[in-house]
Amino acid sequence: MAFKLQVVDAVEKGELTWKQSQKKYGIQGRSTVLVWLRKHGTLDWTSKLPMKKKAPPKTYISQLEAKIKRLEEEKLILNRAIDIADELLETNIRKKYLPLSQQASDAQQGEQGQRSEP
Repeated sequence: MAFKLQVVDAVEKGELTWKQSQKKYGIQGRSTVLVWLRKHGTLDWTSKLPMKKKAPPKTYISQLEAKIKRLEEEKLILNRAIDIADELLETNIRKKYLPLSQQASDAQQGEQGQRSEP
């Protein structure tokens, strides 16, 4: 019992991590030190939050693809709004650099359209 308390004390004082204490004292079990900390420690070692489950890579990729599609649609809507404002107000809202970025965007969309067509 004194040995367990010594290990728990060392971990709680910050002298060692629970993994370091396993190596230093030759403790075999993977969770032995954690169990001792929960039983004999003065700090709260219980997890308040459940562990988050990571989404599988395919799910993450599909989420990113959906986000890209949504952002592209938003961009088209905003560009259309600028065009309508230009027509109604008879102004040129787009600055000199915007036509260049619009041309690049149109060229990129043209490339994507060519790739998707068989």
